[in-house]
Amino acid sequence: MKSYRKELWFNTSTRRAYINITPDVERCLSESGIGEGLALVNAMHITASVFINDDEIGLHRDMEGWLERLAPEKPHSQYNHNSFEDNADAHLKRQLMGREVVVAVTEGSLDLGRWEQIFYGEYDGKRQKRVLVKIIGE
Repeated sequence: MKSYRKELWFNTSTRRAYINITPDVERCLSESGIGEGLALVNAMHITASVFINDDEIGLHRDMEGWLERLAPEKPHSQYNHNSFEDNADAHLKRQLMGREVVVAVTEGSLDLGRWEQIFYGEYDGKRQKRVLVKIIGE
């Protein structure tokens, strides 16, 4: 069995962002030479996520609104965590959106549904963070 590992680095100019990283993961798969197996893609930071959904701007706005209703950024004083930082909402948003995805690799391609794309979700940006891509198989 082969194993491939690569880190993708992100530094968003905004506090929150959704970045389609499907092309990055596809490049990793190509570099790996693996034709059959599994690709794990996970955020290596506690205020960021990786998830699969449709790449549609209206849906992204809906997700942003939904997350903000469930874990509003302000007032910062509503969170116990914010006695040291001001990002408790980002931790909660990450918890809702998830840490990682696992995608089957079939015949050298990511086995995604018609509209499925892999996203990096940033909830406390403006600094460098990373995503791990680990691919195993033959």
